[in-house]
Amino acid sequence: MAAARALPLTATLLTGTVALYITLVAFGNITDFGTNQQFVQHVLAMDTTFKDDDLMWRAVESKGLQDAVYIAIIVWETIAALVLILGTVQWLRHDLVRARRTSTLGLLMLMLLFGAGFLAIGGEWFAMWQSEDWNGLDAAMRVFLLSGVVLVVIHLPVERAGGASGSGGDV
Repeated sequence: MAAARALPLTATLLTGTVALYITLVAFGNITDFGTNQQFVQHVLAMDTTFKDDDLMWRAVESKGLQDAVYIAIIVWETIAALVLILGTVQWLRHDLVRARRTSTLGLLMLMLLFGAGFLAIGGEWFAMWQSEDWNGLDAAMRVFLLSGVVLVVIHLPVERAGGASGSGGDV
C-alpha cells in the first residue's frame, strides 16, 4: 500500500524537478538570448573544431539559419517545460493516467532535443566534441540521462490495494 502512494509522489517530484530545470533553461535562453546564441553559432559554424576539410562542408555559416535553429531550440524547450509543468500538476491531482502520458511526452521531447539534437547532430555531425570552448556534450548527456531515469520511474508498475500490480492505464 505504501508503494502505491510512494511511486506517484516520486513521479510528481521527479517530473516537477525536470519541469523546473527546463523552465529555467528556457527562461535563461529567452532573457539572456546572446549567451547561448553564441554557443549555437560556434557549434554550427564549426569554427572551433579541428577544421578537417572532410568535415567542414557541414558547417552552417548563415547567421539567419543559426538564429533560426537557436529560436527553434528555445521554442522546443519552452513547450517541453509547459508539458512537464502540466504533467506535474496532473500528478498532484492524482490523475495518474494523464500524468504519465503527459510526462512521457515532455520527457521524450527533452530526450529528443538533448539526445538527437545536441549529442548526435551537434556532437557528431557538427563535431562539437572537437571544441574545447563550445562543447556541450556533458551537459546534454546529463539532461538526457536525467530525463531517461525519470521516464523509467514514471513507468514503473504501481501496486494496487490487494497486492496486485498494474501499469499503463491500471494506475
